[in-house]
Amino acid sequence: MDTISFARGIPAPECLPSADLADCARAAIERDGSTVLNYGPGGGYEPLRGWLAERHRVEPERIVLTNGSLQGFLFLANCLARRGPVLVEAPTYDRPLKLLEAMGAEVFAVPLDDEGLDVDSLESILRAGLRPSFLYTIPTFQNPSGRTLLKARRRRLVRLARQHDLLLVEDDPYGLVRFEGQALPTLFELDGGANVVYGSSFSKTVAPGLRVGYLVLPPGLASEVEAEATSTYITPALLPQATTHEYLERGLFEGNLARTRGALQIRRDTMLGALARELPDARWSTPAGGYFLWLELPDGIWTEHVAARARAAGVTFVPGSDFFLGEGGEGALRLAYSLASPVEIDEGVTRLASAIGCSLRSAA
Repeated sequence: MDTISFARGIPAPECLPSADLADCARAAIERDGSTVLNYGPGGGYEPLRGWLAERHRVEPERIVLTNGSLQGFLFLANCLARRGPVLVEAPTYDRPLKLLEAMGAEVFAVPLDDEGLDVDSLESILRAGLRPSFLYTIPTFQNPSGRTLLKARRRRLVRLARQHDLLLVEDDPYGLVRFEGQALPTLFELDGGANVVYGSSFSKTVAPGLRVGYLVLPPGLASEVEAEATSTYITPALLPQATTHEYLERGLFEGNLARTRGALQIRRDTMLGALARELPDARWSTPAGGYFLWLELPDGIWTEHVAARARAAGVTFVPGSDFFLGEGGEGALRLAYSLASPVEIDEGVTRLASAIGCSLRSAA
């Protein structure tokens, strides 16, 4: 029996433009090989920095390209976390939590609800006198919950951050992978870029193997992060950055993004339908885009009791507790619908429901 994975946010195979990227890599070397095969500036491949600067309406010096967006977060945290506590969402992406823990940062969590970050709770924390170095947030199709911060809350969050001189670090790898509804302004756009660091990557829209992420930073912080990058690896990997630039310049990005949206929407719809059929007593988020949804198990069921049975049944997921600082998520789990085929998703949810049913009977 093959294992069906709901564990990782990996693009579906048909979303990876292998032939186009191979041709773009060849063209990048033929056109600019003396640059892309040599050492380069810590901020990354200059033409791609310029393309992104135009897209985000900033100076190219404010763009720092990184080996995926997570490395950008690491560089930023290395620069900022020593200056004060860090705020994160609860739940939040588990990899930044692990990085913050490894560097010994003081971390405080702000809860989420169905409408995104609880700005009331954040305001209470700030009014109590905490002076964080930054707040890390994923406002759109959040990992792990799939939730999206409402527009009114976005505006209030930006105002509150200004009032308390709080730097917002907006992680937005999924925002363009929208299936339905109107796109919301980013925090960066609402703020104008003075008090928000914007991070994204091409991992979820082109190919994760390129490892091309980026940060849009205030000028002083940009030079600091670029220095951190240079001290880490001397030079970035310029070839994948140049390949990505060639891909963008050829106008291939929007077409692949449309294919990605279509493929993932079918998978999301399949998972929602299977959950409604197999787990009517559970509760789950209904993301309008992105790669994940959040499943809360029926009362009395703990994820730790389900995990082993699910693996034995041939289906994997990430426990909800992995996304919390301390306690939380013991009765929840994250399901990635991006990789498995619709047929596999339908079968995987059936297997998961069986594992949950066995756990429920065992608890009784």
